[in-house]
Amino acid sequence: MRKEGFLRNFVFGVEDSLVSTVGFISGVAAASVDRNTLLLSGVILVSVEAFSMGVGSALSEESVQEARTQRRVGWGTSIAGGFVMFVSYLLAGALVLSPYIMSDTADALGQSIVLSLVLLFFLGIISAKISGRPLLPRALRMLIVGGLAILLGIFVGRLMSY
Repeated sequence: MRKEGFLRNFVFGVEDSLVSTVGFISGVAAASVDRNTLLLSGVILVSVEAFSMGVGSALSEESVQEARTQRRVGWGTSIAGGFVMFVSYLLAGALVLSPYIMSDTADALGQSIVLSLVLLFFLGIISAKISGRPLLPRALRMLIVGGLAILLGIFVGRLMSY
């Protein structure tokens, strides 16, 4: 797999997992569900989404290669990209769920949000370094996108819990 394919799948997998997992879990926590339901929901979300994102990456890469070459290309390197997407999504999601395993829900909510935002900031730095772009704008962009998703999750969770 080429460097671009690895970078695309890694950044997309980590970013999407951090943003969607913490946004979803924050919303569920804001709705005041019990800890077991929250953990079950989070584990299901991360597992299904990691698989879906991995398979989606492999299928879309295969489609792009076939469109580019105008012939059947098969899975080939598409599987490697899908695997990178799957693993990066799964691990990032597990990281932001971990505070809910080690702490009570009220403390875990803040810990998970802070952890996700810090990881997004560093993901922006890593992405910028690899692509040769300015560090701070990329890091801040990742941080802002993640923050907005968290706010949306909390808003919807609180709205739906009334």
